[in-house]
Amino acid sequence: MKYAVILGDGMADWKIPELGEKTCLEAAKTPTLDRLAPLSEVGLCKTVPDGFKPGSDVANMSVLGFDPNLFYTGRSPLEAVSMGVNLDETDVTFRCNLVTLSDGEPYGNKVMLDYSAGEITTDEGAELIGFLKSNLNLDGMDLYAGMQYRHCLVAHNGAVGAELTPPHDISDKRIENYLPKGVNSSIYRGLMEKSFGLLKDHPVNLRRIKAGKNPANSIWLWGEGTKPALEDFEKKRKKKGGIISAVDLVKGIGILAGMKIIEVAGATGNFETDFQGKANAAANELLSGLDFVYIHMEAPDECGHHADFRHKVYSIEKIDGVVDTLVKRLTDAGEDFGILVCPDHPTPCAIKTHVSEPVPYLLYTNVKDISNGAVRYTEDEAAKTGEYLPQGYNLIEKLLSLK
Repeated sequence: MKYAVILGDGMADWKIPELGEKTCLEAAKTPTLDRLAPLSEVGLCKTVPDGFKPGSDVANMSVLGFDPNLFYTGRSPLEAVSMGVNLDETDVTFRCNLVTLSDGEPYGNKVMLDYSAGEITTDEGAELIGFLKSNLNLDGMDLYAGMQYRHCLVAHNGAVGAELTPPHDISDKRIENYLPKGVNSSIYRGLMEKSFGLLKDHPVNLRRIKAGKNPANSIWLWGEGTKPALEDFEKKRKKKGGIISAVDLVKGIGILAGMKIIEVAGATGNFETDFQGKANAAANELLSGLDFVYIHMEAPDECGHHADFRHKVYSIEKIDGVVDTLVKRLTDAGEDFGILVCPDHPTPCAIKTHVSEPVPYLLYTNVKDISNGAVRYTEDEAAKTGEYLPQGYNLIEKLLSLK
């Protein structure tokens, strides 16, 4: 038996007036999911436990079967692990976004224009992070370049207790009320303010402005955490597992769980990613030895953060194609299989950030009909079935119990 999770990050949404009061899932053309839904178990699942912020870190950890109450130590250390950073027990890590702030006013009065600096390229981001490493006063700290706008700061012999806000939670807002507070907040705010002066006129940003793109004119620190530890996936589940993702966060969870990290050329984390490349890579791995593959697709979440509902619909339609390819290839190979389709959390376009609401899931197997009355895979159809799982970390057990 083969198993796969098709995770559309932030795929769930609220009704959107421009889509005729439909959600993106309802508006998308999803022929494969429409065919599978009447044969599947469809329901709602709470992936973000009470007391946790609705981040992709907590939610993906839940869907992979790890209870955040037991294993969560922060977002940034998961990303640091994926970047190859060796963490000590006394290190404190931070996610370091390259962002676009408004210009021409004191730092606290600036507005968060773009949490991703216009989806800056990985090469541009690396150049800017390298420049900051040489010009910021990083006494007792290190900066590490990641992908695109996502980077990492490590404070050695650090202290936890800073109050930090994700930049995607404050799009179009003045930043004063969201700047660092708490332990060592003056240090972190100082780094952020100094970075603006250093980055504002950097050649990378001057070229971006000339090309009509958003400049990466400041860093933004958030996601404080400490060295994490997860159970080994294969030992826990008796399945050889792999992860396909373009983002360090999900790769980091996979690395800590001892799973195979499957790299796919053209995987970018946005709606221009190679969806079919991910689908075929997953099928190849399942047909050549792995028992379980987790296919993470960031695109719907990125679109939600930008209120880009049209490309969010497009991304969902591409994810439907991923499901189609996987089902066809496993069926043609004569494999018995089960698949789980779900978001990690909703990212409503109306508010451009995550919410903790339960997510719709679809559970399908080619071995037997497990239908529970759903007609399509949508938020409303999931709610109508009455199927509800209050602990998200148990969802994977439903999948792996299919025989």
